[in-house]
Amino acid sequence: MKLPIIIFGIDPGIADTGFGVIKVENNKLTCLDYGSIKTAAGLPLADRLEIINLELIKIIKKFKPDLMAVEELFFCNNAKTALVVGQARGVVVLTAKLLKIPSVEFTPYQVKQAVSTYGHAKKDQVQRMVKLILNLKELPRPDDAADALAIAICAANCHV
Repeated sequence: MKLPIIIFGIDPGIADTGFGVIKVENNKLTCLDYGSIKTAAGLPLADRLEIINLELIKIIKKFKPDLMAVEELFFCNNAKTALVVGQARGVVVLTAKLLKIPSVEFTPYQVKQAVSTYGHAKKDQVQRMVKLILNLKELPRPDDAADALAIAICAANCHV
């Protein structure tokens, strides 16, 4: 893969889809942007999925990532929530495919392991490590954005 590369990390969700964009160059990781794509609970599901798609396209056009890294679905006790999050995740993966961006997927365990060297790290431990690795002035917020940056870091560790 050519250097520098831009990695777009995504933590899919229906209410909040976290994103983080990093640049990898000369063994250094730099944060370019991060945040959350929010959708309103009262909107129909199709509208919420469309918002996620359109916002992803804007970010992709701005940063032109070479790779998209997506968190695999963490199956929780609530099957309904898992199904809806799975649909948001499907939009993310499809958006990457349609825009010809290669994508990779990681489990939450793999992401935590890559960032903190401990696969069962707590959320605040991951946030602190993301801050340290990317030399950020403050902890990345919201949590979904911090997770997305961690996913991008994991991809950098595994694919660069």
